[in-house]
Amino acid sequence: MDATTAGAVFDRAALDELDSSFAGALVRAGDPSYDEKRAIWNGSIDRRPALIARCASTDDVIAALRFAERTDLPLAVRSGGHSFPGQSVCDDGIVIDLRPMNRVRADPEARTATAGAGALLGELDEATQEFGLVVPAGIVTHTGLAGLTLGGGIGWVMRKHGLTIDQLLSAEVVTASGEVVRASRDENADLFWGIRGGGGNFGIVTEFEFRLNALGPQVLAGPIFWRMTDSPEVLRFYRDWIAEAPDDLMTIVIHRKAPPLPFVPAELHGKPVVAVVCCYAGPPEEGERVVKPMREFGRPVLDLCEPKPYLQHQSMFDPSFPHGRWYYMRSCDVAQLSDDVIDTTVEHSLRIASPLTAFPIWQMGGAVARVDEDDSAFNGRGVGHTFNITASTASAEGFDAEREWARGLWSALEPHHMNTVYVNFLMDEGEERVRDAYGDERYDRLRRLKRKYDPENRFRLNQNIPPAED
Repeated sequence: MDATTAGAVFDRAALDELDSSFAGALVRAGDPSYDEKRAIWNGSIDRRPALIARCASTDDVIAALRFAERTDLPLAVRSGGHSFPGQSVCDDGIVIDLRPMNRVRADPEARTATAGAGALLGELDEATQEFGLVVPAGIVTHTGLAGLTLGGGIGWVMRKHGLTIDQLLSAEVVTASGEVVRASRDENADLFWGIRGGGGNFGIVTEFEFRLNALGPQVLAGPIFWRMTDSPEVLRFYRDWIAEAPDDLMTIVIHRKAPPLPFVPAELHGKPVVAVVCCYAGPPEEGERVVKPMREFGRPVLDLCEPKPYLQHQSMFDPSFPHGRWYYMRSCDVAQLSDDVIDTTVEHSLRIASPLTAFPIWQMGGAVARVDEDDSAFNGRGVGHTFNITASTASAEGFDAEREWARGLWSALEPHHMNTVYVNFLMDEGEERVRDAYGDERYDRLRRLKRKYDPENRFRLNQNIPPAED
């Protein structure tokens, strides 16, 4: 007899077989935790999967994958659920939820860490910072490690130590056929190349092994704020200041309305501001000297750049990007902050309506740019800045207008777009934009790799790379 749940019908025998061997939890529509477990970070995404398989082990992943194949259900894979376009959940399909597989083990002598695919960035940081070590990874602690890594991984110490994928030593991968393989430079090297930037197209990574780097635990870090009307002059000075910046310095520029947080003076709440957020990966006293010209420029209205634990800095943006808000993003890379780019950015930033919209402009370069372009599937090591134009509201109210604002800024910057885009910052924008993320030659290579490891495109609910034709 068939079973029906959330609009999908599948074989009862297949479900019973899965249930009998599954060590984790199977969540169905109607279960008390169903709505909680189907929800993802982006509150604008509301999808109802037929089954959520909360995997406790690699064996569970294999069993869930075989069940999806047997029932021919759409398949989504979830780590932290931070996918902007909601690719970590699906309607009437199965979600392979890796979140319970979140164990992190740090080896300070070998300077390596292994992490289950369900680990969040904060969990990785806590385990490694205990020993004054770090894997460069992201800026929001509740981001899933797996999705961030497979797309590349940009974050606070990348200019010093490179992308997250540049620290990846090996990975355990479950392929579309249900085979468990190891991918490294010495084993399945083609797959290792592809998973470093190619997303979840080639299999389900269940465990990562990373190289660790010395950092902290204290760093000089934090934002310096000016009124947004001063942004044209601030950004021109910033552009010249970072031209000679050491690799130890990483910065992100934020335009937004000042949030009503305890450390923000009440008179600034809701006022348009621009912030240069710094993180210095070297000795804090050395960072003070490097940051001094920026903090003394113009008339800052708030300076929170100070020595602090790296873990504290890593969680700084968590209140600005919580679960459940409605998010929309457009992204582009630019070679430099030219006068036109600056003026266009400020003009549109002054139109931000939502008090929750906060969009980062990432400083790239440093160690990221010194890795050979052919080393991994990641594209765009030579970009100057990555625009992460993020619109956010508390609910559907005002969301359409804020989304149009994001699209408008992206379009206005189009004359300055480089022919790259960070794949983790794409919405559901179609095959051509995915091709843009890799470039023609790399994209074609990825399609051939897809044909080898997933010829039927089972892993298609992602920034999809279709298999090459025979």
